[in-house]
Amino acid sequence: MKVVAINGSPKKDGNTFHAIQVVAEQLNKEGIEVEIIHIGNKAIRGCMGCGQCSKQKNEKCIYDTDEVNESIQKLKLADGMILGSPVFFSGIAGTMKSFLDRVFFVAGSNASLFRYKVGVSVVADRRAGAVAAYSQLNNYINYAEMFMPSSNYWNVSFGMLPGEVLKDDEGIQTMRILGRNMAWLMNAIDKGKMEKGIPEREKKILFNYIR
Repeated sequence: MKVVAINGSPKKDGNTFHAIQVVAEQLNKEGIEVEIIHIGNKAIRGCMGCGQCSKQKNEKCIYDTDEVNESIQKLKLADGMILGSPVFFSGIAGTMKSFLDRVFFVAGSNASLFRYKVGVSVVADRRAGAVAAYSQLNNYINYAEMFMPSSNYWNVSFGMLPGEVLKDDEGIQTMRILGRNMAWLMNAIDKGKMEKGIPEREKKILFNYIR
């Protein structure tokens, strides 16, 4: 099995990376491969709401000049994903939001590409706003009919300079337990799929309040 982790921090080896890496180490112990994609330092435009991904249904965003479409295919083939971001003004980094808006819009418009995968969110923070950013990341996972394991606290680690999160003993324990729980759930789901398959997907009902 494989997990794709998205590092939404501008710093490739910053605290977000270190938090993701702690989770990844636990997954590796269970024989699960982890690939980290660093998008936080890239120029990624936001979703324009054009709806072309819904019309064309080719599993692509119409804007094909950045890492979004390649990442969609990697996430589609993976069994799980980790979404990691630093905290900017009590929210996720802007590039990360632009990336996730487009990725999950395409996935939802093309037969729910991430349905029944396992997803977790990881946040690195200097001081405050972490839970708001963590909740923001979870919104994408909840939208996509994915499964989300928990840890023994919110998935937050604290530090300012790169690597300082490794001194946050409670935060590191949280990430370590998260990795173990994610591996366990992935194995359980894999076994369940082999034994019983997955429920048939319902076509989404769209309701517009303005008539």
